[in-house]
Amino acid sequence: MPPKADQSGELSHGRPPFRVGLGWDRHRLEPVAPAGAGRPFILGGVRLDHDLGPVGHSDGDALYHAVTDAILGALALPDIGQLFPDDDPRHSGEDSSVYVAEAMRRAREQGWRVGNLDAVVVLERPKLGPRKEEMRRNLADLLGVNQADVNVKGKTGERVDATGEGRAIDVQVVVLLIPAGEHHGATL
Repeated sequence: MPPKADQSGELSHGRPPFRVGLGWDRHRLEPVAPAGAGRPFILGGVRLDHDLGPVGHSDGDALYHAVTDAILGALALPDIGQLFPDDDPRHSGEDSSVYVAEAMRRAREQGWRVGNLDAVVVLERPKLGPRKEEMRRNLADLLGVNQADVNVKGKTGERVDATGEGRAIDVQVVVLLIPAGEHHGATL
């Protein structure tokens, strides 16, 4: 519940009215196996046509990883690497939607839901424009929100550092969690 003012107008020190989390992930990109260590390029649950793929223990979906960490961060819980260690063979090649679903389960368990989510994907190629709506739809479904509450922006690294040289992908995500009983400022 949002804090309530007492008779003096002071806010009670109960549960905050919202929580904010920041997630970040980076994956090195290499030729797709068997030629290299890269996995098929999956981002936001969408398979992208690319000769390079993320190097990772799971399916390497950097967008889902950053979303997971943003949710876990808002809840002040351990990060994705602590919950799903990369040295645990059970997670080898795992669909990263499992991680987002687990973070959402924990959020709901604590009485929170996603108010909105904003993501920035930094990647030289391929261009995300033609596939962004699919990513937004996938995220909205996983988060249990309307697609209008999810944004995914594509940027390039301007040919600077590993991301700009096309050797890595970076993703940053900010998520707003609100009490589960509220929708756009109104109690349900």
